[in-house]
Amino acid sequence: MTIAVSPQALPALVLNADYRPLSYYPLSLWSWQDAIKAVFLDRVNIIAEYDQAVSSPSFSMRLPSVVCLKTYIKPSRHPAFTRFNVFLRDRFQCQYCGSREELTFDHVIPRCRGGETTWENVVAACSPCNLKKGSRLPKQAGMIPFHKPFQPTVQDLHNNGRQFPPNYLHESWLDYLYWDSELEP
Repeated sequence: MTIAVSPQALPALVLNADYRPLSYYPLSLWSWQDAIKAVFLDRVNIIAEYDQAVSSPSFSMRLPSVVCLKTYIKPSRHPAFTRFNVFLRDRFQCQYCGSREELTFDHVIPRCRGGETTWENVVAACSPCNLKKGSRLPKQAGMIPFHKPFQPTVQDLHNNGRQFPPNYLHESWLDYLYWDSELEP
């Protein structure tokens, strides 16, 4: 099959069987190839399509822009511990100085002092603050996080995420997302 645009340019929004996105953070998107594969495996229904199509000598198909799983997947009650989710919980802001640049994550109690990589011990930190704090405890470094780290709920991340909608929202996706429908796609 051939296509005139790059595969990344036309992702499909993936909805659960209840017509809600599988995830908002990151937004559940599949490449056009994965979406078409799922269609042929009869795992999804096509809800909306792009104008662009893929073709072979004996077949042509418009690319799906929204697909819905045929089988419901129960959402996780607790969000996965990922770098992105830590940043989202902390609103993409260094918990020591407030910067939004060069974010890393910092172990409040350093690993070399027995600190673990958990929700309750990791905060977003800009690279300069992370280097400045080093392997010291917050009081030793004079750097206390603005907010005590905690394990967020899915709702906590959704509430924070409303402040940071994706850079790109195709118009066919807007009916399935909670961001303001007046956002420019």
